[in-house]
Amino acid sequence: MYFGMFMQFERRDGLNHEEAFHEGFELVDAAEEWGLDGAWLAELHFTPDRSVLSSPITIASSIATRTKRMKVGMAVYVLPLNNPLRIAEEVATVDQISEGRFEFGIGRSGFARSYDVYGIPYDESRERFQEAIEIILKSWQGDTFSYKGKYYQVSDATVSPRPFQIPHPPFRIAATTTETFPQVGDQGLPIFVGLRGMDIAELKENLKLYRTAWKQAGHKGDGDVTLRIPVYVGATESKSIDEPWDSIYSYFSRMGTLYRESAGQAGINATELRDNRAKRLQALSYEQILETKVAFGTGEQLVERFKQLEEDLGLNGIVAELNPGGLIPAPQVMSSLNVFFLQFVFIFAHIQISGNNS
Repeated sequence: MYFGMFMQFERRDGLNHEEAFHEGFELVDAAEEWGLDGAWLAELHFTPDRSVLSSPITIASSIATRTKRMKVGMAVYVLPLNNPLRIAEEVATVDQISEGRFEFGIGRSGFARSYDVYGIPYDESRERFQEAIEIILKSWQGDTFSYKGKYYQVSDATVSPRPFQIPHPPFRIAATTTETFPQVGDQGLPIFVGLRGMDIAELKENLKLYRTAWKQAGHKGDGDVTLRIPVYVGATESKSIDEPWDSIYSYFSRMGTLYRESAGQAGINATELRDNRAKRLQALSYEQILETKVAFGTGEQLVERFKQLEEDLGLNGIVAELNPGGLIPAPQVMSSLNVFFLQFVFIFAHIQISGNNS
């Protein structure tokens, strides 16, 4: 199973911008040394008190030059907020710099705040997203092309460089709504999923839609599913529960507020869905969060947690969100990563190998 980490380059209270970048890169260096498979970068705009990761493609380039083994991906590149030709150029450049270690996670973002500031109506995001994918794929073919869409027009463009990976870096699409799952399955693309806005039973049903559409479209295999989930590993069971409490509570409270604020801009059906998600998230007790939304515990406890999630959801990979809420001090995040990988990942991999040989 693939094991990666999700990064936001958090800016905790009292941390200046330089220190936030320094802490983020220290985590990258440790992950490279300890053997984690990859780092996935968020795209966060206009959140100066929370994160400095407004230009993740730039950070991806830096990670590519300071690592030799680990993959680097976007989680996700918000396509409608950027010019698709520029995206094609920048992604191909980082793919060349990394010599094929770049992974292209894409999405629309579930929240409208950045769209408002950029002056792009959120209700245009779905169509803009589809047009952007078409342009990016045409760009990477290496030929001069033109394109006329509802939102984007291209006249006689030839994009350079072409990606290192042929025909292009692997796509992975973030899915947060029921209608997205079968669409991505039909396209035969890997998928990012999470438990922030839905419970395990709901996610399980949506993944059935994804895999059914995948098979009906004639794609080989059974799809490719990576779960992004908050992970914290403490020195003891009690520390695993107590130390991330403030941060994870802040995280879900903020998510509930964001769902509520964006509800009116997403259409009637989506508005009701977002209102319901906001109410559910903000009503969660810590015990419910521990049971249904996160993976907190000792290395041994996480083995059992992820074995169950793998069985329930058919996972191909885990992307650990090591500091949800951004309030956990850097030394504790580093320690959690150390225990997560050196103990949990080793044990989990050993169990899988033993099972395959039995």
